[in-house]
Amino acid sequence: MTPEFLREIPGPMGPLEALLDLPDGEPRAVAVFGHPHPLHGGTMHTKALYQAAKAMPRIGVAALRFNFRGVGRSAGTFDSGQGEKDDFTAAIGFVADRFPGIPIWAAGMSFGSWVAMTVGAEDPRVSLLLGIAPPVDRYEFDVLRTCTLPKFIVHGEDDELISIKDVRKFYGELPEPKELITIEDANHLFEMKTSLVGDAVEGLLADVDTPLE
Repeated sequence: MTPEFLREIPGPMGPLEALLDLPDGEPRAVAVFGHPHPLHGGTMHTKALYQAAKAMPRIGVAALRFNFRGVGRSAGTFDSGQGEKDDFTAAIGFVADRFPGIPIWAAGMSFGSWVAMTVGAEDPRVSLLLGIAPPVDRYEFDVLRTCTLPKFIVHGEDDELISIKDVRKFYGELPEPKELITIEDANHLFEMKTSLVGDAVEGLLADVDTPLE
């Protein structure tokens, strides 16, 4: 695995702080990660997100994490979702240029899963969606109900913010292909369970083969 390195990628409001993890050899795909809510302490360093991103190079996938506008060294200020979607689209554009000819996966945690999955569902460059602790009762996920891309969800059984019951109901409304993994005794941030998020992501996606759109 090639160590992470720090860089900035172009964003709509200016540079976005980013980290890129590379697998040994040529990547078979590249995953773009959106982080939890900026106003509640979410960053690209949130532990469960970190573990999910670190799992990617272990299965031959490059992983780009970045801070949304106004977080860390990223330019701009919080924009209640639309601006963050624009940031995510810019990150997709960056990896499309950096890794031409390989599949792009859209991934995120909590607020970032809403951004990633809804943007990814409508971006023809994206071939797979991954949501960790998706806030299905707080944001509009309707576009996923008609999305035929592979959809993967990881959620904590004891999530105190978004109940597993709501997530299971939402999951049941999604078209195939899809898969849900729940982590026992895990809360919204997967405290004391973050390594299991990486294990879940690795297990879900190790053998996935997504064609270029």
